Amino acid sequence: MVTPGKAQAPAAPAKAVAKAVGKGPRMTDGKPNLNGVWQSISTANWDLQDHSPAPGPFWQLGAIGAIPAGQGVVEGNEIPYKPAALEQKKKNKANWPAEDPEAKCYMPGIPRATYQPFPFQIIQSNRDILMAYEFASANRLINMGKPIEAGSDTWMGTSNGHWEGDTLVVDVTGLNGLSWFDRAGNYASDKLHVVERYNRRSNDVMDYEATIEDASVFTRPWKITLPLYKRAEKNAQILEFKCVEFAEELLYGKYKKQPAGK
Repeated sequence: MVTPGKAQAPAAPAKAVAKAVGKGPRMTDGKPNLNGVWQSISTANWDLQDHSPAPGPFWQLGAIGAIPAGQGVVEGNEIPYKPAALEQKKKNKANWPAEDPEAKCYMPGIPRATYQPFPFQIIQSNRDILMAYEFASANRLINMGKPIEAGSDTWMGTSNGHWEGDTLVVDVTGLNGLSWFDRAGNYASDKLHVVERYNRRSNDVMDYEATIEDASVFTRPWKITLPLYKRAEKNAQILEFKCVEFAEELLYGKYKKQPAGK
């Protein structure tokens, strides 16, 4: 109600209001601004579930090569494997690190790329969103327009995104099933379907959630949740970690020609 004789402040432009409210900065279209370099500081890349400290496979490194303890990021701390799939998971773990795709510098896949111990950068426009990962120079484009189908299965899959309020929801299909979820051997098949949710809690923290569905491996869908932190140091950026050369001996050492007489 306008009080007679009292001057009223002009209404703020709608776009300015959109920038001023919510958790963290906004794009010019009012959507949350997710731009920046982000990183998980969890131990999820070691094991998605609760795990105790343990000696690593390289005893020469002593405590440096030990596996750290960690709290799980799986809802209920249970991954609902089918019996045969659980046996495969156990085989994967027994053959770590030689069989881990991460050790071979393969693309990390989704959702593992999010919580590896490397930063990743979100480049957001008013149209689509690009995510660039430091590990193996992996990247993916999140299509924010009309959903598209995966042309073929790939390590990073095909991502279609949309906004639900202030939450970015990304539907990921077309994954090739060759990646693991962690160094504990948790895995899925090429039937994997992942739905991610990114919600910026504050300027410095973003909540990440991924729902995992693969009826050929699991008895039901299951979920992981963890926070992501915005790198705040001056000139924060992702650097190069083109790790192929570090994996050559692991991948091809057995094919080296042996000197005569050996």
